[in-house]
Amino acid sequence: MSKPTETYLAGDCIAHMNALPEKSVDLIFADPPYNLQLGGDLLRPDNSKVDAVDDDWDQFASFEAYDTFTREWLKAARRILKDDGAIWVIGSYHNIFRVGNALQNLGFWILNDIIWRKSNPMPNFKGTRFTNAHETLIWASKGSGGKRYTFNYDAMKAFNDDTQMRSDWTLPLCTGEERIKGEDGLKVHPTQKPESLLYRVILSSSKPGDVILDPFFGAGTTGAVAKKLGRSFIGIEREEKYLKAARARIAKVTPTSAEDLEVMGSRRSEPRVPFGTIVEQGLLNPGDTLYCPKGQHTARIRADGSLSAGALTGSIHKMGAMMENAPACNGWTYWRFKTDRGLAPIDVLRAQVRAGIAA
Repeated sequence: MSKPTETYLAGDCIAHMNALPEKSVDLIFADPPYNLQLGGDLLRPDNSKVDAVDDDWDQFASFEAYDTFTREWLKAARRILKDDGAIWVIGSYHNIFRVGNALQNLGFWILNDIIWRKSNPMPNFKGTRFTNAHETLIWASKGSGGKRYTFNYDAMKAFNDDTQMRSDWTLPLCTGEERIKGEDGLKVHPTQKPESLLYRVILSSSKPGDVILDPFFGAGTTGAVAKKLGRSFIGIEREEKYLKAARARIAKVTPTSAEDLEVMGSRRSEPRVPFGTIVEQGLLNPGDTLYCPKGQHTARIRADGSLSAGALTGSIHKMGAMMENAPACNGWTYWRFKTDRGLAPIDVLRAQVRAGIAA
């Protein structure tokens, strides 16, 4: 793996993406303008002004103008995305449904929508609506029939204490020392995302050395986490003050060592090894006896890799299911063979064969 690179591009994201090579990016994370359509100042009950998103970059003349902008940057993003690449887009109720519609119309295939439940949301000061306590992330592959996208399922399960990770993530807003501030002591960017959110996105759907592009780089959260996790990144930002703050922030990030970037591998990605291979390589032989976990059921191995027990015959999986009167069975973990130290699952022999294939 080559050393990860850091690329900063100042200016319009559509123009910069159109200038990048086709199919050159592994993953895109996008936090586009919300198009909040604020009708005036947002005030607290004590009449103090809320520092809401009212910057020029969030202003659009109409929904039609916003939709045109959305289609254009998504078209540019799709061109530079590799066939096995994927995109994440985050938004609020103001824009995420319009973005989702554009994604599908352009041929992207939605894999999940993730609910980021904010553990410390801003209250609804007027008391006229429910507290807006979440944002939505859409995760999509380039298309439904393309190459397999990256998903580190087993790594995310290990990350979540060996429990399958769900599509609702409870994480706090970016506050305290993580919030990037300017020389005036005020926050540099109004919608800076927490690093914990990008950590999950990047860890789950990319590999060390991958190129991650963020077309709305802002305060550089994507770049900071990408650098920490050994990924290359391209950050595009039109506001010079944001880009300056992002550069200074990312310069302070310490990358994780290569050996510590290894994650739990997926069984799905490992080479398939049929039980017959175990027999033909002499790790077990025709006539050997296999045992169930508790030892009360046995079966003999036949020359073709099938098993027999009295009048019953079948594969290691079918025979395991019949022995337990179950609809299905993983024969690799069910059947045992005798060793000097007692019974061992035949799965250790499959691991031995796979290790030889990888060597």
